[in-house]
Amino acid sequence: MNRIKVLVVDDSAVMRGIISKVVNAQPDMTVVGLANDPLVALERLRIAQPDVITLDVEMPRMNGLEFLACLMRDRPIPVVMVSSLTARGADVTLRALELGAVDFIAKPQLSDDAALASYAEEVAEKLRTAAAARVARSHARPGATRPAAAGPMNADKVVVIGASTGGVEALREVLAQLPPNMPPLLVAQHMPPGFTRSFAQRLDALCEISVGEGEDGEPLRIGHAYIAPGGRHMLVAAKAGRSVVHLSDAPPVNRHRPSVDTLFRSAAAVAGPRCIGVMLSGMGSDGAEAMLELRRLGAYNIAQDEASCVVFGMPKQAISVRAVHEVLPAGEICRRLVELCRPG
Repeated sequence: MNRIKVLVVDDSAVMRGIISKVVNAQPDMTVVGLANDPLVALERLRIAQPDVITLDVEMPRMNGLEFLACLMRDRPIPVVMVSSLTARGADVTLRALELGAVDFIAKPQLSDDAALASYAEEVAEKLRTAAAARVARSHARPGATRPAAAGPMNADKVVVIGASTGGVEALREVLAQLPPNMPPLLVAQHMPPGFTRSFAQRLDALCEISVGEGEDGEPLRIGHAYIAPGGRHMLVAAKAGRSVVHLSDAPPVNRHRPSVDTLFRSAAAVAGPRCIGVMLSGMGSDGAEAMLELRRLGAYNIAQDEASCVVFGMPKQAISVRAVHEVLPAGEICRRLVELCRPG
């Protein structure tokens, strides 16, 4: 078996030791190099030829974001950010994802053996996902064009979107082009607590629609997108004849909270044929069966195509269960949503 080769770049000897221990304990991966700063990492990269890099943000001589930008421009390779700053500063994390990082994980707060085991499982899973991810030179990423003026929209429609690994950039590409009179959109993006508020704010600054974290009991409004808060499920609910946001602390579904499955099933129950479902880049199968339920109830469903996905897992699974009507590149999903939301 060909093991996944991991290069660990971190100025902390403790963190290099923790990540190395986690990686080398896995049967399918191995550490092929260690570096305490990006300039050393460049030499290790040439020699070791890794499949994936773990990268700290704050290091001497060149910070991780600068190094990441250079990598994505000159020699794209899957990168997982591992830094204390990703826990405290969501903006730094999101900037790393915008620059081309596949995913992120915070430096651990390890209190006992159970916490270490959970952290090790998370690191290993994210490295496996990253190693299989599709990355591209930053300057080669195609820019999407803004669609023509949408004209009147069907206010009865509801758009529900699921995303995970690679979804941050896919969502930006889709939402930033939508006209301000779009029907309401609800988004379940796999993201931990503390990050979704900053994510929503960054999208809001880019979009003509208003983007914010969903709040419990908030009515669904034209021209608004609602991001599921990290660590909580978001559902569509009916209240006094209106569709509203409902937040839940129920257990994770498909190991996720927020879960795409939970959002899609609630939309199927409340809005059914008025729904449009969209599945974007992500690992796993969260939401596929619920998307099929949406289709059976008359909703129209779109999946992001493999070529534009960082990770094709979630769209592929939705396609495989025959839940999807149409498969499109991320840059074309916006145009199609506008068409589907027009009256008639």
